Amino acid sequence: MTNFTPSPDHAAAFRAALGLFTTGVTIVTAKSMRGPLAMTVNSFTSVSLDPPLILWCPAKVSARHDAFVTAEHFAIHLLCDDQTDIARRFARQGEDFSNLNCREDFHGVPVIEPCLARFDCTTERVVDAGDHSIVLGRVHRVTAHEGSPLAFHAGRFGGFDSTP
Repeated sequence: MTNFTPSPDHAAAFRAALGLFTTGVTIVTAKSMRGPLAMTVNSFTSVSLDPPLILWCPAKVSARHDAFVTAEHFAIHLLCDDQTDIARRFARQGEDFSNLNCREDFHGVPVIEPCLARFDCTTERVVDAGDHSIVLGRVHRVTAHEGSPLAFHAGRFGGFDSTP
């Protein structure tokens, strides 16, 4: 058992403890000044059903942060359990869309197909939150498919058996 008060001295332990929360894996895409851009994100959650709002949190140290927080439109892709390679690719860098089934939506946002679900959003607000920003998005279209989600736990990707 580990017990500590979160502080800069315990940043690694705090991050490790947060990593024990199993999350889904998403790819956020947007149109940037340089072209299509993507980022692997697990800090995604629903906020409101009415109006339909979601949020996600890019790290300020990311070279892609500014492009995402200034984007007017973005898409959140929930990944399937067989899409670990895409998650790893966009965790490392965000401009390589080669060999992906990808197209632009009517706002110029790159959308990746297939995926478990996609939420097409307009940025509603960006809130400063320490070393991250909170991007609040209004969902204007949802596309959902059957399948099993890609999960992330303690620094590792895995699947989730969605069989009832």
